[in-house]
Amino acid sequence: MIPTPFPDRPRFDARDMVLGRTRYAADRRLAGMLHAMTVPARIAKGTVTSLGAEAALRVPGVVRVLTPDDFPEPPPSAEDGPPPPPPTLTSTVSFRGEPIALVIAESLEAAIEGAEAMRPVYAEEPFQALMDGLEADREEAEPYVAGDAAAVMARAAVTVSETYESPTQHHNPIELMATVAEFRDGRLSVHECSQSVGLAKYAVFAALRIDPAVVDVRSPHVGGSFGQKGLAQRQTALIAQAALLTGRPVKLVMPRGQIFHVAAYRPRSRHRVELGATGEGSMIAARYDAIQEQSRQGFFPAAEYHEAPIRLYGIENYLGTGADIRLDRQAPGWMRAPHAQASCFAFESAVDELAWKLGQDPLAFRLANDAARDPRTGRPLSSRFMRECLEEGARRFGWKERVAQPGSMTAEDGTLIGWGVACGAYPSSMPPAIARLRVGADGRTRFAVSGHEMGQGIRTAIASVLIEELSIDPVGLEIVIADTTSVPQHMTAGSWGTAGCVPATMKAVERMRSAVAELVGGQRIAGNLHRQLAMVRRPSVEVEVSELAPGQKPEALEELKAGGIVAMGPEYPAFTSMSYGAHFVEVRVEPRTRRVRVPRVVSIADCGRVISPRTAASQVYGGVIWGIGASLRERTEVDPRFGGYLNSDIADYVVAVNADIEEIDVGLIDRPDLIANRAGLKGLGQVTMAGVSAAVANAVFHATGKRLRSLPMRIEDLL
Repeated sequence: MIPTPFPDRPRFDARDMVLGRTRYAADRRLAGMLHAMTVPARIAKGTVTSLGAEAALRVPGVVRVLTPDDFPEPPPSAEDGPPPPPPTLTSTVSFRGEPIALVIAESLEAAIEGAEAMRPVYAEEPFQALMDGLEADREEAEPYVAGDAAAVMARAAVTVSETYESPTQHHNPIELMATVAEFRDGRLSVHECSQSVGLAKYAVFAALRIDPAVVDVRSPHVGGSFGQKGLAQRQTALIAQAALLTGRPVKLVMPRGQIFHVAAYRPRSRHRVELGATGEGSMIAARYDAIQEQSRQGFFPAAEYHEAPIRLYGIENYLGTGADIRLDRQAPGWMRAPHAQASCFAFESAVDELAWKLGQDPLAFRLANDAARDPRTGRPLSSRFMRECLEEGARRFGWKERVAQPGSMTAEDGTLIGWGVACGAYPSSMPPAIARLRVGADGRTRFAVSGHEMGQGIRTAIASVLIEELSIDPVGLEIVIADTTSVPQHMTAGSWGTAGCVPATMKAVERMRSAVAELVGGQRIAGNLHRQLAMVRRPSVEVEVSELAPGQKPEALEELKAGGIVAMGPEYPAFTSMSYGAHFVEVRVEPRTRRVRVPRVVSIADCGRVISPRTAASQVYGGVIWGIGASLRERTEVDPRFGGYLNSDIADYVVAVNADIEEIDVGLIDRPDLIANRAGLKGLGQVTMAGVSAAVANAVFHATGKRLRSLPMRIEDLL
């Protein structure tokens, strides 16, 4: 039986947000609190020979300056389990902006003045900040292989072979990276903006060599992230140690210019895509090579550029290779649609070029090359409604009115009109989770589960299940997430947040129903669960459940408790699970200035069962807006002279604003995938952005006849 759709409920936390009651990490104000500021390295590579801490200590209000000597040696790396914690302070500089000291003061102003007063002395070394010219220094990644792409490509009737480039890009969430730490009554409490308080806890006790039993980390709300705050942050252990050494609470809110230089970012990548098809238009082979910039020690995987493209179409012969180019910059990492943003731009642009070369409509060409199985593993797909996304999007967009010839559609004032389409895919993953549900006779319900709220609406999804499937009073519902004092916390990333909490929520609901039914013992008691408990004189009932991904072993729960990253997907033992989307974009290109505008987008997503329609639609809006920004605006400018970034603020790092965004029509297929998990859901947050840039580029080609293969696409590229 197909489950009934969930109703469109308001956001669970909307009222508190509108009234300003929501508290973030930097909002913590504790008695006697000190303020901290890091001292960033002013070189890209070398060694600190002298810090000059005396100058900072002379500033009124400065309490202490922490140096590498104030931290224990880093722990040895383990072959399995959580990744090693980030380093604390070090005299060896690996990239410009790396923290080399921490100034602690009575006020923020004194901390800043003290940090600026320091004049470290360095022994500099040669460095490399750009990957240009280093293509030969490849560090190969594991290939993605299906069939024999080389042999089949040789007999293809029509081929395309082009290179596409995606730039370095940085997250710019409104909330800056913030940490508040306090050591009181033998416990170290850390308030953090984090997507993974479990990993943050591990990083603190591992880096500082302290008992994990005395470390608590909380992050009830995060003001935007999408990857930047996923892995453990370097500043967490710094501020925790500052609180331990001073005996007072300490706060650090890192300035945006420093965040650009220490936080993860989307690496620049270059993509060589070769596609082959029969004369009738069946894609039969693909060869795709992706290289990316990488830090000396970074582990952002180059192989994963192929996770989405290999599963976009039924191409049975696929060779996907990749490589890192090691540079002297901080490590890149996960940023919305981490690999799929760049890979779907490249692959879906190439698909469009192949359709044009074959003389076929790009929509019909995609529909004709639909997939039924995973080419890499040969396993079935848990569900796939890409065709439905394309057909519904085309209907809403009015695709049948499109004139195929580039430059043939114009407005009355001569503005060039272009229509483009592209697909996107993203792995649907699932982590293990532990949930604890307590219902009281006093009208209160408390639910604790693994998960984090970054604005995506995870509390709303949880509340939708609890209120819809459990007879409780919504007013008395408390949802506790991102708190290591409640239940173990997994990282909320990779579009697995809902899969990490909602199936466990449903299991807890079933367990609670059974527990109350057993307690009531067949009596017919009118009213909700609170009333039933009151009538049998039971103050409360509490249940605890755990949930694993399909095929996941019970040992994953122990890894979860230890702060590990143990999500599964997209390849499960019996199937592959992916989320899909289709984007239809209209661009308007001014004929003289060549300014590109995007007045209209239709985006349809296949994310399995929709748990919270309102926040799900919001995710699609956000992904499309970010995709437009990535297509036409965003690029981090790397300074090859000094190794840093030239536009490290939101004045010069150009993002999409209200004037850039007009009509966005969102659709959700809402077809449950009960093979993937008991809730029937799949991931959504990442796939909403995958393919947007390709749709914009394809529309620009349709408007102008000029194919742009590098992001962002700017006026000078069309002049």
